[in-house]
Amino acid sequence: MGLPLVLVSAVALIDADGRVLLAQRPEGKSMAGLWEFPGGKVEAGESPEAALIRELNEELGIDTWQSCLAPLTFASHAYSDFHLLMPLFACRKWKGQVQGRENQTLAWVKPLKLKDYPMPPADIPLVPILRDWL
Repeated sequence: MGLPLVLVSAVALIDADGRVLLAQRPEGKSMAGLWEFPGGKVEAGESPEAALIRELNEELGIDTWQSCLAPLTFASHAYSDFHLLMPLFACRKWKGQVQGRENQTLAWVKPLKLKDYPMPPADIPLVPILRDWL
């Protein structure tokens, strides 16, 4: 029997200067201190896009729309106790000011500098794909 599958939606928020938003996992969470693309778990009966719209509002206080989420790539990674499947969307349009609502530190990062931020294993392969796409 394989590991339980966990579906998480993530986003590369891209600002007008071509920078990408990273969020640092806060103390008390698994992999605390590592940097990741914002997002979260897809709940039962929810689409990856709907989950992302919900998570962006909860975590960052911004609103976006499904039409503004462009599927870019995905990560598939086996952690010790679950298998993560994570679609990554690109988003350049949202309403509101980005702010960390869950005690997470945020950083706007130029694509070539993304590799300088320590990330969870599932996020690392997304960096060169995003960098080459931008």
